[in-house]
Amino acid sequence: MTPKIQSAQTRRLCQLAPVIPVLVVADAARAADLAAALVEGGLPVLEVTLRTPAALDVIRAMAQVPGGHVGAGTVLTPDDVKRAREAGASFAVSPGATETLIRACEDEGLALLPGAATASEAMRLAEIGYDMLKFFPAEAAGGVKALKSLAGPLPHISFCPTGGVTPQSAPDYLSAPNVICVGGSWIAPDADVTAGHWATITERAKAAQALRVK
Repeated sequence: MTPKIQSAQTRRLCQLAPVIPVLVVADAARAADLAAALVEGGLPVLEVTLRTPAALDVIRAMAQVPGGHVGAGTVLTPDDVKRAREAGASFAVSPGATETLIRACEDEGLALLPGAATASEAMRLAEIGYDMLKFFPAEAAGGVKALKSLAGPLPHISFCPTGGVTPQSAPDYLSAPNVICVGGSWIAPDADVTAGHWATITERAKAAQALRVK
């Protein structure tokens, strides 16, 4: 799968909702209910970070939930790519990009949303076919002002900013002409997941879904 095809796939996913929940889930037994709550709230694209021992089992469980599109986040190595694909992930998200990681995604046929924080990084990725990127770490890398500055010279590149985005700042990010959606961790905080507050998570997802979509 070429980078161009990968970017076409991730762009379609990013266009489904204004927010992609970024999820760190420690208990796979909670995964299906969590995914169902988020999908019910209008957020069908889910990023499960590979930061817990249960992450791959979480992906497996969420991949069975109707209407959801589950991806693996914090994908760093070819082994991460392979394991994520085998677990049922339909896309991968990385904080950056290396030639080794890019080749692994091509070989495994897993669409990659690669991270970039500078114009040079974005240009290098665009050269090989990636035009839908993760802007990370969004706030630390300059936030909305940085993204709007990139829109002029790089109008063909779109971003999903992630890292420090809040319910309050998300509308500002979404107002940037080169932003398709944002990644946010506020939708499903640990306390609500642990307690099984699915209705609360669904309502929070509905509020996020109602944010401006291009």
